[in-house]
Amino acid sequence: MGRWIILAGIGLVVFGGLLWFLGRTGLPLGRLPGDIRIEREGFTCLFPLASSILLSLILTIALNLLARWLNR
Repeated sequence: MGRWIILAGIGLVVFGGLLWFLGRTGLPLGRLPGDIRIEREGFTCLFPLASSILLSLILTIALNLLARWLNR
């Protein structure tokens, strides 16, 4: 159990670093067409709908490929 917690922590650190790096490269995640942004005086609300769908598709494909590769 301890090994899995350590691996999950390392995975979260790697994922966080990847998100930080992608944010600095200028990719428009959070600013895609389909992302909903509501701005009022003193209030901003962001619903990254299109970005969430795109990220979900990419992760689904990557994890399926990884699972197939590990099950050989």
